[in-house]
Amino acid sequence: MRTILRDPANSRLSEPLTSCKRPRYTAKRTFGLLYAQMAQTTREARSQASISRALDTALELFSSQGFGATSMRQIAEESGISVGNLYHHFPSKEAMFHRLIQDYWKQIQDPDHPLMQLFQRAAFPADLAEMAEVIEQVVEENASYILLFYVDVIEFRGEHIRAFYAGMARNFRQVYGDSLAERQNAGEFGDVDPLVAVMVATRWFFYFYTVEKCFGMPMHLGMDPHKATEEFIRLLRNGLLPRSGGDASTDRPLIR
Repeated sequence: MRTILRDPANSRLSEPLTSCKRPRYTAKRTFGLLYAQMAQTTREARSQASISRALDTALELFSSQGFGATSMRQIAEESGISVGNLYHHFPSKEAMFHRLIQDYWKQIQDPDHPLMQLFQRAAFPADLAEMAEVIEQVVEENASYILLFYVDVIEFRGEHIRAFYAGMARNFRQVYGDSLAERQNAGEFGDVDPLVAVMVATRWFFYFYTVEKCFGMPMHLGMDPHKATEEFIRLLRNGLLPRSGGDASTDRPLIR
């Protein structure tokens, strides 16, 4: 029930009393807020599109002509943005180079990536053929990124990739260590360190397909890629020297 206040002077009704005043949002103000939000979203989308174009252009230029031969102006011109806008997003050319390498690591280390899923299953060495197929696909889809590693080695002495390789053994141990140790104790492996075998296999497949697909040198082992990987898998599984039996020593720890 509303309280009504009477004016004692002329006994006419005054305005109703309410406990508080409600804010009055006009249609114009509401539209203004919505427009501002839409404009902000549009600006962010355009900004992200500019970043993506610039990174794509930088990736193509860095991987094809190197870091030193590429300028920020060339990246800006070929990506269709101004030099000032490019510097707004990236403080330096090296920042772009570092971002590209980090984007590659982030992509292949995603838990949903086929390579990470293969590692998590830890089915080595039964999964060697699958590992070869997955790594072949990774190299084929990311050839430009992989070429940045060689640019980094030549022009930066590996500054941007050093941390990854420094922690590689630790990362493999975290994924494979316990599983391989249990299987080693169960007698599934000979007098070898299976963790080293996993790392060697992974690096060999990456190296092999990098030469094939990034360097443009197919059949560099004198045989087609599938035959080459089959031979490598046989070598890794069976070894090179004939097994004489009884002369293998297993008195050293193989999983550290």
